[in-house]
Amino acid sequence: MENDSEIKQSVLKCSQKWIECFNKGDVDSCVAGYQSDAVINAQPLGTFKGTAEIDAFWRPFMKSGAGELQYEDVKLQVVDASTVLLSASWSMNVGRGIITLEKWVLQSDGNWLLAQDDFEIQENF
Repeated sequence: MENDSEIKQSVLKCSQKWIECFNKGDVDSCVAGYQSDAVINAQPLGTFKGTAEIDAFWRPFMKSGAGELQYEDVKLQVVDASTVLLSASWSMNVGRGIITLEKWVLQSDGNWLLAQDDFEIQENF
């Protein structure tokens, strides 16, 4: 069994990989970072459920030139060996805001995927 520190490092690595894919415009890899039944709550834009809606949310946004995503003040809370909650501030070339909740869940294959992604856009550039 991994300890909390190892679990946090594992999730942080997956989160950083997701950010790298976003910054490369790799929509397919970003969408693959979500569970099939995941939910995005993007305030004030709405709620998107399942990978088809998540794809329809991220694809045009990323194709529009959004990039340079960075997380700051990242906080990780280990709920149990298979669930970690992440919160942070985010910024990119088109805006900034906060992540109130990324719920990362360990899959049976050993990969961490997002089950829930709640964030706010606080400023558009």
